[in-house]
Amino acid sequence: MVRKKTGLSFWMQRVLQECDRAALDFAPDPVHDLRVALRRCRSMADGVMAIDPDPAWKEMKKAGRRLFRQLGELRDVHIMQEWVHKFDTVGDPVTSSILQHLAARETELRQLAFQALEEFDRKQWRRWGKELPRRAARLRQGSAIFKHLALERWTEAYDLHRRALRNRSQTAFHQLRIGIKRFRYIVENFLPQQHEAWKDDLKEMQDLLGEVHDLDVLWATALQVAVFPDAESKSRWHGRILEERSRRIEKYHVKMVGPNSRWNAWRAELPHGEQIEKAALLRLKLWASLLDPDFTHSTRVANLALQLYDGLQAIKPAIHEQNSRKVLHLAALLHDVGRSHHAKGHHKETYRLVHRLRSPLGIRKHDLDAAAIVARYHRGALPRTGKKTLKSLPPAEKREIQHLAGILRLANAFDAERNGHTQRLQVSQKNGFFTVAAQGYSARSASAETVAAARHLLEVVYRRPVMIRPLRPRKPRVQRRVPSQTAK
Repeated sequence: MVRKKTGLSFWMQRVLQECDRAALDFAPDPVHDLRVALRRCRSMADGVMAIDPDPAWKEMKKAGRRLFRQLGELRDVHIMQEWVHKFDTVGDPVTSSILQHLAARETELRQLAFQALEEFDRKQWRRWGKELPRRAARLRQGSAIFKHLALERWTEAYDLHRRALRNRSQTAFHQLRIGIKRFRYIVENFLPQQHEAWKDDLKEMQDLLGEVHDLDVLWATALQVAVFPDAESKSRWHGRILEERSRRIEKYHVKMVGPNSRWNAWRAELPHGEQIEKAALLRLKLWASLLDPDFTHSTRVANLALQLYDGLQAIKPAIHEQNSRKVLHLAALLHDVGRSHHAKGHHKETYRLVHRLRSPLGIRKHDLDAAAIVARYHRGALPRTGKKTLKSLPPAEKREIQHLAGILRLANAFDAERNGHTQRLQVSQKNGFFTVAAQGYSARSASAETVAAARHLLEVVYRRPVMIRPLRPRKPRVQRRVPSQTAK
């Protein structure tokens, strides 16, 4: 049976095998193969860690970084040597001067690479090789979440593409190459159907821009070590390098500019419109579910909070921010992620985790930060205006957050026992009171005291009492029997 050459487990094992090969003499092929294996692992970690908050992903990525970079410098020397041989002409003194410099640099870099390889913790890598593939297996390839992640990378890369076409600088094209590479790795690792259709174009564009970068590095190195004996040889080499560079830029331009560009073809297969926001919410839900020990409770609280919000807004619209309902929904779904770190004071840890989170495409960072503050005050101290998290906000935003926090507190209290007995709420108003009728609520239940305390913030922000009562079951409608008319 032939082992399939794919997946995180395969590539993490491949890193260890290539370490042994590279350590023999750090020849071009083993160095390249080890970098490919490391890049595969690190790119998969980069994709998964956007969804899975386990710190091991970041640690694994960091562990391979120094070795990868050190090998990268050596790989640059190998590539420059190949280009110099391509440009070589009989009797050209520039060739021998550059090769002599590169040979000396190669010897130095081999020693540094050997040191980096010795410091690489292979035992820890083996442990991650068993643990992390199991975590990655829980995420379904080809899902809407990975299409959304690919769209983020596409958007970043396309912005770099437009910037490179505007100023055509070496730095801009180098950054564009990195952007396409990141997009390619997400597609390659997590979207098998799209990768099958796009792999040739993605590889070609990355290779073209990679060669442009190689030529830029070669020219910069030649200038740095002053290998040109006269202006004529300098002009000749510069002309050859510019010719090869321009040829590759033109090939890129043909495929990537205009209505039939590959950018448009790739974008067409990724989420559009409402799909983007839905996929972003799915990503946040998955992230929260991997941290929250009882995410089912959080989804129930989110449902109750939205019922309260809609009921209160229908009676007395006090919240005017357009995205407030979305902020409340996010806050309710994420309010218990801090329990993964601390049982005590978990609401403060929730704020820190959500505030540090990178906002997925389709959800504004401003809304996610507001959700972090609302979640912070789902219990504990009241959200007073002088609090550190609220201090810098405009007065209108402070009021919105206080209202949303009041709603979330009460919704959370209705499921304080985490049994799901309360699933439906109705809000009404009479004689200056708000009445919240709750399915399954009993004034004698263990959670009644929690509910009574949780309503306080809502009473403060709406400036009226809130009464809680059981929701009476709906009476079945009795259909009247119409007496049949007898024939006369």
